Amino acid sequence: MLGVVLYQPEIPPNTGNIIRLCAAVGATLHLIEPLGFHFDDKTLRRAGLDYHALTKVLRHPSYAALVATTSPARRMIALTTHGAQSLYAFQFKRDDLLLFGAETSGLPAHVRDEIPMSHQLRIPMRAACRSLNLANAVAIALYEALRQCDPSSRAPHLAPAVS
Repeated sequence: MLGVVLYQPEIPPNTGNIIRLCAAVGATLHLIEPLGFHFDDKTLRRAGLDYHALTKVLRHPSYAALVATTSPARRMIALTTHGAQSLYAFQFKRDDLLLFGAETSGLPAHVRDEIPMSHQLRIPMRAACRSLNLANAVAIALYEALRQCDPSSRAPHLAPAVS
């Protein structure tokens, strides 16, 4: 199953929203420390509502620690403004890990240097805009990866949308 990796997230409501998003699709959330907040922060809990129990959240002391515990068969896909290709031109796989940088600084160069350029993607946007909100970027990328990995445009374990 797809996974989401947040590199040193700083804003609790963003992480709370991403916890909720991961719960909705069954994705594991990996958090690379240090975090810019306490994990029991009430704004994190408020944004994540009661979805914390439905989401597998793993904390890692460093990016290297995450890589050391990840199967070499899983691809790390960086979503970054430095990406050379659009995420819509990329073919995702079911076990990909989608890596996102911190809200104010993005992914540091030493992390990007470990990921092949072919796995560094960008979300298309107007040139005048620097970046998107982290939770919005995760939602865009995660749902595009899900759409590609499931030809029916919805994962089989997800319930149909209620109108």
